[in-house]
Amino acid sequence: MSQNRVAITGMGIISSIGNTIEENFYALLNYKKGIAPIVNIETRHKEAIKVGEILQTNKQLAHSLNLPKNHNYSRTALLGCIAAKEAINQAQIEDINACRTGLISSTSVGGMDMTEKHFQNYNTDSESRKFISSHHAGDSTEKIAEHLGVTDYTTTISTACSSAANAIMLGARLIKSGQLDRVIVGGTDGLAKFTINGFKTLMILSDTDCTPFDANRKGLNLGEAAAYLVLESDTVVKQDNKTALAYIAGYGNANDAFHQTASSERGEGAFLAMQKALAVANIQPEDVNYINAHGTATPNNDLSEGTAIKRVFGTTIPDFSSTKGFTGHTLAAAGAIESVYSILALQKNIMFPNLNFSTTIPELQMVPLTKVTKKHLEYVLSNSFGFGGNCSTLIFSKSQ
Repeated sequence: MSQNRVAITGMGIISSIGNTIEENFYALLNYKKGIAPIVNIETRHKEAIKVGEILQTNKQLAHSLNLPKNHNYSRTALLGCIAAKEAINQAQIEDINACRTGLISSTSVGGMDMTEKHFQNYNTDSESRKFISSHHAGDSTEKIAEHLGVTDYTTTISTACSSAANAIMLGARLIKSGQLDRVIVGGTDGLAKFTINGFKTLMILSDTDCTPFDANRKGLNLGEAAAYLVLESDTVVKQDNKTALAYIAGYGNANDAFHQTASSERGEGAFLAMQKALAVANIQPEDVNYINAHGTATPNNDLSEGTAIKRVFGTTIPDFSSTKGFTGHTLAAAGAIESVYSILALQKNIMFPNLNFSTTIPELQMVPLTKVTKKHLEYVLSNSFGFGGNCSTLIFSKSQ
């Protein structure tokens, strides 16, 4: 296997706290959360819950992409195209086919926002039927690939809330094994009634701003977002005289095989994923300077993740925080947007606050960062855990 290092040369993001990298970074530094009452979706739960919503309509998003009026892009595909284009632009890629290039995109909701609007009319309205093909998870990937001109390799990953982290992991492995030279990786999910109703049924939504790692946490806020990274081999970076934003140092995936939606009490999958990522990075737990935790603010996740962190790091737990108090839980996109935040933390030597925290979880006695904090960072660890017990960890390192 080739020992190519995997460099990150571009990033793109759109979320409830900003439409670009710069806007997201500004919001994180200035405690500007995107959690608010629902605006774009007509639902009976409109006044009952808060979400991290992107305040642009599908029509506005399509206009920014110069799409024809008769397009069949779902919201998931629209957000994905916008974020992926920003990543390509930041990476200064002029010819997408100059080297072997792939796209690995992830989603959990797919084109559900269009399906739930039009499916009752499929039999009678030919205009509605164009959205049948935009329903499946792979459709947004295909549209992003077409938008960017990627033809060498495309695939879609859907492992619930660890999806984007697994897309990044697979992209890194394809480069390290010499199968591709460049891979655009990430995830996208738009809000839909289906998602809101599903999580409402699970009884894990909060009616207030979520409070990650707080003893009185009530549940999560859903969000929507898209984010993508451009991964390139060292060979391409040197050949094109590029400066890497950061490197992917380690990654790990494990499944605790405990429950369809809940994590095990000891956080077995999370523990194993972090251990594997440290082994791939060839570093010790004490080398990690900051953890961007999964931190959904559900009773189950935060206790399970905290337990796993204590098992890995012992009594010397790195500074940690969950940024979901800013964006909400963006499902398949979560691992990608939090990777962007982790890389920004590395670049700027700044750690971001865990909003809304006040009371320590008694069983953990772990206190997250509650203020923007400056600190020299060499390694940042990012956790993403999904339904079905699918747990993934990424470790990012300084570019130099």
